[in-house]
Amino acid sequence: MDASKVFDLVGQASYVALAAVALWGAYYVVLVLSRVNRKRFKTEAAQDAFLESIEGDLRRGDFDAVLQACEGDQRALPMMVAYAVKNRIFGFNKTRQLTLDRFQRDVIADLDYNIAWIVTVIKTAPMLGLFGTVVGMMGAFGKLSTAANVSPSDLAQDIRTALETTAIGLTIAIPLVMCMATITNRIRHMQDLVGSGLARFLEAFKVGVEKEHRSGRQSA
Repeated sequence: MDASKVFDLVGQASYVALAAVALWGAYYVVLVLSRVNRKRFKTEAAQDAFLESIEGDLRRGDFDAVLQACEGDQRALPMMVAYAVKNRIFGFNKTRQLTLDRFQRDVIADLDYNIAWIVTVIKTAPMLGLFGTVVGMMGAFGKLSTAANVSPSDLAQDIRTALETTAIGLTIAIPLVMCMATITNRIRHMQDLVGSGLARFLEAFKVGVEKEHRSGRQSA
């Protein structure tokens, strides 16, 4: 197999690699957005309604009712509320820290792990495009160096590959950059919303834990 055919095959493989990278990036964009949507309340009013529904039980120390209200809810705040209630035996301060750590580890860190793949695709797509450009130009110059008479159509295919792969790489990366901005904004909004919700929950939770503690001492 001569060098020109090798360059042609590598150039075609660049298209395949770019398509695979594009699908990979799109998959993780959809995955991250769907997970953010599952983890957050749609509006602050919806979150406030949830907190109002459990606040009275928290202050009364009726933690079984709180757990029942959170059962099966996969949104971040109800999950953290249930986690805190189940670990209240460690005391308020320790439980508060455990809950905040759990939110960072199970929710934010999980999203960051998947976002890392999107960032990888954003960096990889232009490099694959550049690789296709280099291969296409090498193929064109290879034909010029090995043939006495080279038709423009023979060179055009290699030059087209060189330009197309760069354009495709940028076409993949630019929309993903915009998607990353959307994802980042949604995650920040979710963090702010969950943060304010946790602050309100912990205020009522502290009252309930102290009340339960006093009741336990009196019973003893």
